[in-house]
Amino acid sequence: MPMRSGVYCPTITITDDSGRIDREKWGQHLDHLIDAGITGILVFGSIGEFYSFSMEEKKDAVAFAAEHVAGRVPLYVGVGATRVADVVELANYCEGYEVAGLFLISPYYFGPSHATAKEFFTTVANATTLPIVLYNFPARTGTDLSPALVAELASSCPNIVGLKDTVDNISHTRAVIEAVAKVAPEFRVFSGFDEYYTVNRIAGGAGVVSGLTNVEPETFVALHKAYEAANFAGVVGAASRISHLMALYGTTDLFISAIKGAVKAAGLEIATQINAPATQLNEEQERTITRIIG
Repeated sequence: MPMRSGVYCPTITITDDSGRIDREKWGQHLDHLIDAGITGILVFGSIGEFYSFSMEEKKDAVAFAAEHVAGRVPLYVGVGATRVADVVELANYCEGYEVAGLFLISPYYFGPSHATAKEFFTTVANATTLPIVLYNFPARTGTDLSPALVAELASSCPNIVGLKDTVDNISHTRAVIEAVAKVAPEFRVFSGFDEYYTVNRIAGGAGVVSGLTNVEPETFVALHKAYEAANFAGVVGAASRISHLMALYGTTDLFISAIKGAVKAAGLEIATQINAPATQLNEEQERTITRIIG
């Protein structure tokens, strides 16, 4: 079954001041996302700090999230890592829980060639029964998943079913959509930039998987509903609010701090620290974040 079009939240991973997962606060946050009508939730995307948790911490978090979400919305898990063995281990672990699919980023540090990337994604796809959504974030991985590569993978691996295209260029996303449509019509392409929902849908995409959904999921749900209903005024209103909130990304050293700070400013009293190495949110930044979200 293809992924639903809509707005997906790559949830922050909420921890306490000592860095341990805060089940109570994270559970409240997940409930808020679900109650707001978010299409689905991703654990351990970039905003979830997937790169900074140990395997055991990830497994513990997956178990908690799956049991808490309990099928109320589709739950996805980011399994990206530089070691194929680690990717496969976490992917296989997710098969024991109510997980709808996996998000898989390219290997980073040594950006793989077209051939190496194809081998990597194919190896993982063959090692799991779960659907896989490719995650393209060249600003962080140092390499791009080209439209040709994505189309090859969609054609040769039936359980590679989608792409999150975190590229600040809708032309790239549109080229992927056009290439994949020829070989896998049910393949879904999402933008990774919050303000690209509308242009993504116009280009034939399925929506967004974006960080500001943590802060105002209601606004994104309103945008999706307005688009589906051809409510132009509703689309403009919600998109304008999202455009305003984009300023949050420029307030902190790393955007994860900004999202955690905004979730706190919006009313959920959480610890805003992120895993080291990192520059933590300061009081001046918190005040700026509060002013932006109004």
